[in-house]
Amino acid sequence: MATTAAVYAPLNERPIKNTIVLFDVDETLTPARLPVSPPMLQLLSALRHKVAIGYVGGSNLVKQQEQLGSPQVDVTTLFDFCFPENGLTAFRLGQPLESTSFIKFIGEEKYKRLANWILHYIADLDIPIKRGTFIEFRNGMINVSPIGRNASHEERVAFTAFDDEHQVRAKMVADLKAAFPDLPLTYSIGGQISFDVFPTGWDKTFCLRHVEAEKQRPDGVEYTTIHFFGDKTSVGGNDYEIYTDPRTVGHSVKNPEDTMRQVKEIFFAGETA
Repeated sequence: MATTAAVYAPLNERPIKNTIVLFDVDETLTPARLPVSPPMLQLLSALRHKVAIGYVGGSNLVKQQEQLGSPQVDVTTLFDFCFPENGLTAFRLGQPLESTSFIKFIGEEKYKRLANWILHYIADLDIPIKRGTFIEFRNGMINVSPIGRNASHEERVAFTAFDDEHQVRAKMVADLKAAFPDLPLTYSIGGQISFDVFPTGWDKTFCLRHVEAEKQRPDGVEYTTIHFFGDKTSVGGNDYEIYTDPRTVGHSVKNPEDTMRQVKEIFFAGETA
C-alpha cells in the first residue's frame, strides 16, 4: 500500500475514475461509539489517493468528530464527503452543503405527540437497567434508546445481548408503527442500543442526492460507481436501504477489521500493505 500523504488530487483527477467509496461509521469504521484506529485512518488516507471517499452515519457531526477526528484534526478534513445524519447535514471538502430539518417536516405538534408516546412507553418498559437520554433530537431525525444513550460501553453490550433475546427494539418499532399510521416515518434499528426515526426516504440513501449533484458542478464528477460498506445490511438495519439501492455496490462487513480486509482486497490487491 502506498505511503499516505496530506495532499490529495482534485476529485476529478483521482486515479480510479468516477468512483466514490462510502462507509457507515459504527462497527464499520470504528467499534460502536469508540474511536477509530490508526491503521484504519492510514488505510482511508491511502484509499483517498485512489478514489473519492466519504462516510454516512446516523449520528450528528459532534459524535462523528469524537470517533473519527481528534482535538487536532477535524473529521471533515479526513474525507472528501461527510454525511452526518444520513446526509441531512453534509460537507464537501470541508465546506457545508444545504441541510434539511426533521422538525420542519413533521411540525411541533406532531413531534410532541410522538415524543410523549415514546417517553410513556419507555417508562412502562421492563428492562434490566435504564440510564439517561432516551430521545436524542437531531437535525434530520430522532434517535430512540430504550436503555438510554448515557449507558456505558459494558451496559450497551449487555443490552445488545438482552435485545437479541427479547427483541425490545423490534417490538417497540412495531408498536410505534401501529400507534402512528398517519405519520410518513421510517424506523430503522442500528447500533447496539437504539433505533432512528426519520421521514420516509430520509434513510442513508438521502446522501446519494449530494453524490449525484456532483456532476452539475463545473469541475464535477459523475460518480458511476458508488461503493458502500456497512454492517447493518439486513432488512430493518439502518444500512439496508443504501446497501440494496441499485445505485450502489454494497459490501456487508462484520466489524472494522473486516472492512479493512475487504477494502484491501478490492482496491489494493497485489500491493504491499
